Amino acid sequence: MPIAEIQDKVYRMNEFRKGADPAFAYFFKRYHQSLAYFSLRFVQDDQEAEDIVADCFFKLWQRRLEFEGEENIKAFLYVACRNACLDYLRHIKVRSIAQQTYFDQLLQAEETVLYQIIKTEVLHELHREIELLPDNYREVFRMIYFDHKKTGEIATELGLNIQTIRNYKSRATELLKTGMLKKGLSGAMLLTLTLMLDTP
Repeated sequence: MPIAEIQDKVYRMNEFRKGADPAFAYFFKRYHQSLAYFSLRFVQDDQEAEDIVADCFFKLWQRRLEFEGEENIKAFLYVACRNACLDYLRHIKVRSIAQQTYFDQLLQAEETVLYQIIKTEVLHELHREIELLPDNYREVFRMIYFDHKKTGEIATELGLNIQTIRNYKSRATELLKTGMLKKGLSGAMLLTLTLMLDTP
């Protein structure tokens, strides 16, 4: 890591511990979206997920003097969200099937929650990379992975042949993996990305 980047991180953490608003805003912007997705996946309620995330950041602010680095902050936020989601699901009287499934997952081994955290981080970065794709690649990728459409269906809708759609999908996936690797993806995150992209 370049010296300038290290110095920036040290300065930001010092400012955060002092209670500087810009430093808090940096961490809020950096993790809010991922935490909201993470919480919503478990509680299945938009407003409750937002409330949980807001409360986690409030707790982070209250305990800001305890943190030595950004990794500590990230870990704290995800653990706090996980625990808050578990508490919420534990106390609601009637759970949907999805809520019960995620409640059971939260009660299981930490690996399940770790996978969800990693997946959330991957999705957060993936959405950024998708926006950088050429228009035709981006459109096909979204139709396959977000709209869950079949290759033939997309070909008909776009007026292209099936092989062209397959080529777009393959090239888009290759570009995304390359882009994510340049971001310094860890082995676990790269494996998660590969599994996600290989199973539309």
